[in-house]
Amino acid sequence: MGNKKRKKYDLIFAVVFALLTVVFLILFATNDAFFNWAFERHHNQLSWYIRPLFLIPFCYFAYKRSWTGISVTIFLLMTSMFWFPEPESSSALVEQFLDMEMEYLMGSWGIAKILVTLIIPISFIALGMALWKRSLWIGLSVVVFMTVGKMIWSVVEGGESGQSIFIPAIIGLLICIGVISFAYKKFEKKKKQS
Repeated sequence: MGNKKRKKYDLIFAVVFALLTVVFLILFATNDAFFNWAFERHHNQLSWYIRPLFLIPFCYFAYKRSWTGISVTIFLLMTSMFWFPEPESSSALVEQFLDMEMEYLMGSWGIAKILVTLIIPISFIALGMALWKRSLWIGLSVVVFMTVGKMIWSVVEGGESGQSIFIPAIIGLLICIGVISFAYKKFEKKKKQS
């Protein structure tokens, strides 16, 4: 398959998964039954541990300049909150934190909340651009910023319950830094040898 044709298909599939992500977000925001169903499963902390790890394929596809890979990764990240079954029980802090998140998402949206929330897509754009341009250190800085930002937001909005995300976030951060650094150096070394 020629390079031009590959790029065309890459964009087509990327648009398909971007649209699926938009459909998911609309359904999530407008259908109370779906919203509650998803959050019941989000109580399963396995989803908390895997969500940060999606930064690894995101960075890989940004480095490889694959729009489809980036788009599929974002779709999988968004939907991963309900991949696991609802747990039989959750800790009080997890319950409190998720109640806060639900209230935050379903509450009124003013300019301040919109601006804070826009940090998420802006961070992903910055991370994608950094790896697209082959800047490991800027990419890793953005990953650290995203993790620390999520932790700060969680405590500011959720108080003590916000600390319930710290362990999954820190473990995810360390794994991401290690894997992204290793893969980047390996790819760059291979590129120099060819």
